[in-house]
Amino acid sequence: MGFKTGIVGLPNVGKSTLFNALTRTAAAQAENFPFCTIEPNVGEVAVPDPRLEKLAEIAQSRQVIPTRLTFVDIAGLVKGASKGEGLGNQFLANIREVDAIAHVLRCFEEEDVTHVEGRVDPIADAEVIETELMLADMDSIEKRLQGLVRKLKGGDKEAQQQDRLLRAALAALEEGRPARTVEVAQEDAKAWAMLQLLTSKPILYVCNVEESAAGTGNAHSDRVAEKAAAEGAAHVVISARIEEEISQLDAEDAEMFMEELGLKEAGLDRMIRAGYDLLGLQTYFTVGPKEARAWTISRGTRAPQAAGVIHGDFERGFIRAETIAYDDFVACGGEQGAKEAGKMRVEGKTYVVQDGDVMHFLFNA
Repeated sequence: MGFKTGIVGLPNVGKSTLFNALTRTAAAQAENFPFCTIEPNVGEVAVPDPRLEKLAEIAQSRQVIPTRLTFVDIAGLVKGASKGEGLGNQFLANIREVDAIAHVLRCFEEEDVTHVEGRVDPIADAEVIETELMLADMDSIEKRLQGLVRKLKGGDKEAQQQDRLLRAALAALEEGRPARTVEVAQEDAKAWAMLQLLTSKPILYVCNVEESAAGTGNAHSDRVAEKAAAEGAAHVVISARIEEEISQLDAEDAEMFMEELGLKEAGLDRMIRAGYDLLGLQTYFTVGPKEARAWTISRGTRAPQAAGVIHGDFERGFIRAETIAYDDFVACGGEQGAKEAGKMRVEGKTYVVQDGDVMHFLFNA
């Protein structure tokens, strides 16, 4: 499964610096001028999960393979993007392809780094991008509604569903609310997702603060936290510069550096986990002497579909899943101990996989 989180923001808010730290590369330039990132850079990062190391230790696995999340660094947006200003059309096309949005907001004061609007106001910055995305959605919806007229006259059921959902989204947008605020019934969920509305994507606000505020945040990030809470969105506080420095150090030096700064963990780890949660994802594990591996699935996934993440044949020929909860696996000292303690369960096709399950699938080839 390829889950993508797009990193967006106005020019010079620290997007590319953050992306460099995330991917531990210099693939994205971080220069003090707008549009330095012309093509979206893509990087995969491991999702930090201490449970995987523990499982590998117990099973004495020779290889440890974490689950991964894709981040896309998207070119900076400016006011008027919905009308094609700056790199607007390209920005909107790139953001349509991601599953969630990590919106980087400048929460630091620094005269040497120019702000495209000439001021530091993360709430206003967030509103600029949100407005552009809403305007783009409204334009897209109006065009689509026009395109449905003929099908509606013919009584097309699918067109009727699309028309209803598009009008619900348009009503919200006209009230100044993003499409993600629309309540969608379970039977409409798939059709809603197919609309690919920009403002329907979940948002993580990333507050890029100065180095001294990395552990505590500042007045700017506090305002963003209030905004996120009011919207039911997520937010993290991070110093992109510190994270870039940490990313260049080995594990021991990085730990010492964080201790000196009073940081319990790297901000990137929190950001990656927040992005993972934002997408409604969870992890299950396969464990053995050869490898301990984490697999990404959406919450609510049933056992056959979870098996299909490993290989399509596993889903098609699914028979059953031998399942041990993570806590039981650890408490019993591994698979054999869990079996002896009666903690291994045999689950069928209707079983909804839980976060942390250790699984072994049986299937017909």
